[in-house]
Amino acid sequence: MNIIIIEDEKPAARLLQRKLEKLGYNIKTLLHSVEESINWFEKNLHPDLIFLDIQLSDGLSFEIFDKVTVKSPIIFTTAYDEYALRAFKLNSVDYLLKPIDEDELEVSISKFQNQFQKNAVAGLDFEAIKRMLVNPVQKEYKNRFSVKIGNQIKVIAIDEIECFYSKNKGTYLHTVDNRDYLLDSSLEQLETELNPDSFYRISRKFIIPLQSIKEIQVHTNSRLKVILPTYKADEVIVSREKVQDFKSWIG
Repeated sequence: MNIIIIEDEKPAARLLQRKLEKLGYNIKTLLHSVEESINWFEKNLHPDLIFLDIQLSDGLSFEIFDKVTVKSPIIFTTAYDEYALRAFKLNSVDYLLKPIDEDELEVSISKFQNQFQKNAVAGLDFEAIKRMLVNPVQKEYKNRFSVKIGNQIKVIAIDEIECFYSKNKGTYLHTVDNRDYLLDSSLEQLETELNPDSFYRISRKFIIPLQSIKEIQVHTNSRLKVILPTYKADEVIVSREKVQDFKSWIG
């Protein structure tokens, strides 16, 4: 099956490529802009399936279809939240909300295989989709946290955070001034609240921001060790299964 990925963030495109290849699909074409995609469609046979990001570096991806007639079903990959996506879900094969979950990716591929024959035309109403996206509701990520200290509440800005970690069944926030605060949230919940461009869960124990990485060292068993400016309580290790994704994330 011939699949192409249209995604302006190259690390995200490569990550999706690897996840699809893990499912047995060989992805040869990665496109990153409206202009590049238009040129490609004009010169190549259209693929069986397109993974399409909504916002590209030079405009909305729907501008591609103002210039060329699409002949392929599409699975949207987007950071728009579910409320905005719900409006056009029926017009496409499916959508995947970033960060893309591997199980959801496999379900979307199965949905495509069940709904469309090879080279079938999806019949997407791009004008209707564009109208629905005039005022999209974009996902908002947390930019501060409130923590309780005795009888007081302290507000900590996102750029003051050096890492999040779990210990003794608790979840903690560690700041750049070397202080620790207990949170009510779990690391799983924090993953959905933090901007994935800035924060990455390197293991079951740690979520770290890109800005706090002081040094990265090769560690045992094909893992990586991250050196943070002030956190020294435990080794901050990138788990082996996340090393490749972590490398893509840091660019």
